[in-house]
Amino acid sequence: MFNEVVKQLRPAFVALIVLTVLTGVLYPAVVTVVAQTVFANKASGSMIQKDGATAGSELIGQPFSDPAYFWGRISGTSPKPYDASSSSGSNLGPTNPALLDEVKGQIKALKDADPGSTQPIPVDLVTSSGSGLDPHISPAAADYQVHRVANARKVAEEKVRELVQQNTEGRQFGLFGDARVNVFKLNLALNAAYPAPPKAPEAKPAAEVKK
Repeated sequence: MFNEVVKQLRPAFVALIVLTVLTGVLYPAVVTVVAQTVFANKASGSMIQKDGATAGSELIGQPFSDPAYFWGRISGTSPKPYDASSSSGSNLGPTNPALLDEVKGQIKALKDADPGSTQPIPVDLVTSSGSGLDPHISPAAADYQVHRVANARKVAEEKVRELVQQNTEGRQFGLFGDARVNVFKLNLALNAAYPAPPKAPEAKPAAEVKK
């Protein structure tokens, strides 16, 4: 009886060991070697290097609020923006009052940063993406910000708009998706071409100066 049970279980155990080695060791090892050899940057998270250090990933947005930089979409993660560890569905429903408050707040921030702009604000600048981490905006959203960024950097709008065009990615294979602009990569190119003027130090209250 015992020998019969062992005889029936042996193939199952052998299959378990073989499949574990194949799918749990050999396959991951081969995929990792191929990926790191052929697509090293993508396999490592599509990291962007600057001055010998990792500045961020081109797949995850970063928060920008300085008028001298292009701004991305609203981040839907908390407690800190663009936190990949807390990414989840972030789009609010159309009947949710919080959506209207979020949109109004972003519209105010955009108008306060560039009171002279009369262009309509593209919708992707006042709403978050599905993941809350999207690093891209539409070319229209980038164009809307050209006036503000150019003024802040004391650069002609045509030069800033040219940088936007250089950093605009087309559709995948010319067919899928829409044209888009990676905000982080655009801001890096902006800093390299037209460094932002240094900010004047904030004035301290007289009481603090005396101390």
